Amino acid sequence: MNLTDTLLAFILAGLAGLSMALQGSMNSALGKTIGQLEATAVVHLIGTVTAAGLLLLGLGKGDLARYADAPPYTYLGGVLSVVIIYLVVASIPRVGVAPATTAIIVGQVLTAALIDHLGLFGLKRISFSYLKLLGIALLAAGAWFLLSED
Repeated sequence: MNLTDTLLAFILAGLAGLSMALQGSMNSALGKTIGQLEATAVVHLIGTVTAAGLLLLGLGKGDLARYADAPPYTYLGGVLSVVIIYLVVASIPRVGVAPATTAIIVGQVLTAALIDHLGLFGLKRISFSYLKLLGIALLAAGAWFLLSED
């Protein structure tokens, strides 16, 4: 991967993070109005309609007809999506967007490091190091500091 591709990937990941913070805030506000599980269902319904619309516009680059070729465990992403949105809707109103998002990131990075280290799901194995552990610990400390009152 060249530098331009790497930079683009980081920009896209940053935009995903920005979107997640906005989404979590909006989903939490919706959850306060209609209920947490209800907000989770509505958000997924809207997401499904949006994705289907994009596919109907011809924006998909894959082959949906090959759905049976995917390993069964890969479809658990839909279940995890419900879990994620529900937990975000439940946590943000209690602790705030910044601490909740930081805790989410700590959980993501810790899990991602484990997946990389073990090479799970057919991904390339990337070994874990003490420096990576230190980085995760510093992220966790940052989440704790964000929870403190000024």
